[in-house]
Amino acid sequence: MQFEGTADYVADRDLMIAVNAAIRLERPLLVKGEPGTGKTELARQVASALGLDILEWNVKSTTKAQQGLYEYDAVSRLRDSQLGEARVNDVHNYIRRGKLWQAFAAEKKVVLLIDEIDKADIEFPNDLLQELDRMEFHVYETGQTVAARVRPIVIITSNNEKELPDAFLRRCFFHYIRFPDAETLERIVEVHYPGIKKTLIRNALTQFYEIRETPGLKKKPSTSEALDWIRLLVSEDIDPADLRGDPKQSLPKLHGALLKNEQDIHLFERLAFLARRER
Repeated sequence: MQFEGTADYVADRDLMIAVNAAIRLERPLLVKGEPGTGKTELARQVASALGLDILEWNVKSTTKAQQGLYEYDAVSRLRDSQLGEARVNDVHNYIRRGKLWQAFAAEKKVVLLIDEIDKADIEFPNDLLQELDRMEFHVYETGQTVAARVRPIVIITSNNEKELPDAFLRRCFFHYIRFPDAETLERIVEVHYPGIKKTLIRNALTQFYEIRETPGLKKKPSTSEALDWIRLLVSEDIDPADLRGDPKQSLPKLHGALLKNEQDIHLFERLAFLARRER
């Protein structure tokens, strides 16, 4: 199994090496990077390129590691026992399989995405150490051990909101997706919008990077936000010449796609005001 990117996803050489190394080592691939740099999409594209199914576990702040294994519905079983239901005698009727169990039970290799692991409690990664390492876990209610029939490809994403435990990191192959340079981002734009005017791409990306590099910016626009912005520029038929100006002279056109909080909007309004005073 060799991942070499896809027609719909621009993967640099280092990223492809990381994916293939994790597959060979049979270790989870931990992918970090700014939000919007394609971490989640990477797992989908790996599955697509290798012809595998994908199981996605989207982690939230309230998510517990146990939910990835299974959940036992004791309340429903108690209710059924009070109603005299026959199904109450089989505990399996009250166990709901989590994403890890589904991946372990699959007849063939699958891609398991554990998305945004850093959103959960700090103990969440520690609670999955043994399960991801040994690829098995114990079901206490039934006494069975669930082991992976075929070891899945595990891809874990993190936005770096929390530090992950060293014991967890030791079990992963790590890759940080750097923010793409202008040449790479131009290729990404062309993948999403084939046939777009070269002049529009270049002028838009020039202004985009000037915005990202503005001192004092609270939230830098991401790759996905650049794509949304350029899509709007195309749909509004914006003249590429209108994008040549310095973004500090005025608010960028359709700035709501790039600037996502009032502090950054006020920053550009102040810069534009100061620029007008200096004329």
